[in-house]
Amino acid sequence: MAFDRRLLWAEFLSFFVILPILVAVLLPPGRMFTVLALSTCLGIVLLHLTPGFQWRELLQGRRRIPVKLILGVGGATALVSWGILSVTEPAAIFALLRSNPALWLTIMLLYPLVSALPQEVVFRPLFFRRYESILPHKPVALTLNAALFSLAHLLYWNWAVALMTFGGGIVFAWAYEVRRSFPLAVILHSVAGNVLFTFGMGMFFYSGNVVRPF
Repeated sequence: MAFDRRLLWAEFLSFFVILPILVAVLLPPGRMFTVLALSTCLGIVLLHLTPGFQWRELLQGRRRIPVKLILGVGGATALVSWGILSVTEPAAIFALLRSNPALWLTIMLLYPLVSALPQEVVFRPLFFRRYESILPHKPVALTLNAALFSLAHLLYWNWAVALMTFGGGIVFAWAYEVRRSFPLAVILHSVAGNVLFTFGMGMFFYSGNVVRPF
């Protein structure tokens, strides 16, 4: 049992800590998303191989989607986005929506499927189900999950990204682990992401703008 726990810890640290740091520090920005896509595929395979896990678990909670919570998260994301951009890049507010509405619409349609959904699979069910036996008690586990979710975005080297992904990570982890609703976590992530891009925060999440501090 102790040997199994050591292996699980090694796997956990390699996937959620070492890999994101290596991607952020060593890889050219143009190759980051290829590696991230491959690591996401690996995470999905690991989840599939997790003893006792069944994919139909991800449908639990689909009938308990609180609209007020979704609107609240969307509104909070809008306020924070507006605040950050007002201080850092006022000209970027609604810039994408104004300059390229077709691209904006494409992002609105694709982000939930190609970004929010796979990220949620890796950072919520994989994290909490596969590594349940080595995680601390729930409040600490939620904070750890959010911190590692933020670390996964280290590749952007931006304080606003780190702040917003940590805050979002807390909410998404809570939706999955406390409310027991993976669909709610995906919806909240999708709404938050689409609000970010609508307000113009996408400039901070674009690999072409990455400037490493070294």
